[in-house]
Amino acid sequence: MIPYFTFLHWLSLAFFLILFIFLTFLSIKAAGNKTGLVISMIFASFLVTSFGAVLSIIILEKYTKKAELIDVRNRRVLINETLVVKGKVKNIGKFKINYCKLEIKLVNNGWGGKVPKGTFFKSGGLSIFGAKEKQQQKPNTVKTTRIIVKNLLPGEIKNFSAIVPYPPYFTNTYINYKLYCH
Repeated sequence: MIPYFTFLHWLSLAFFLILFIFLTFLSIKAAGNKTGLVISMIFASFLVTSFGAVLSIIILEKYTKKAELIDVRNRRVLINETLVVKGKVKNIGKFKINYCKLEIKLVNNGWGGKVPKGTFFKSGGLSIFGAKEKQQQKPNTVKTTRIIVKNLLPGEIKNFSAIVPYPPYFTNTYINYKLYCH
């Protein structure tokens, strides 16, 4: 956890700790001898400062740890029904990034303009030779997340590759990439 935080994270945590101590001191002074009131005021100040600290850490994570994908290519491997994604990640922020996760989302556009028979209404005719087996619903979206890069210094570029399962029934596939760095 220590190398994960930048000095801005520690500064933010120190600010909210000092604010909590100040609010606790004010609560004790204002309430006087009423212990129930003192405890409730200290608890309220703890909730406010902890919420503020967590929110500030989340905001700092979003704006201090930035990276971008460069030269992303993908290739479908038919022999084992996978998609190989290759590219580069560049740290465009001013702080070290411990790791980056890449979320790859495959969406099947399937029909290609034609609506297959039985899409909207299923035949309810008589079953003379036995009941039809129910077909399993095939998912139209595949989403996977992989850690692709670790220990990325400011301005550094690293190569990555990720392998994602690619269902054989997908056609006209839309591929979306999202990069999350921490």
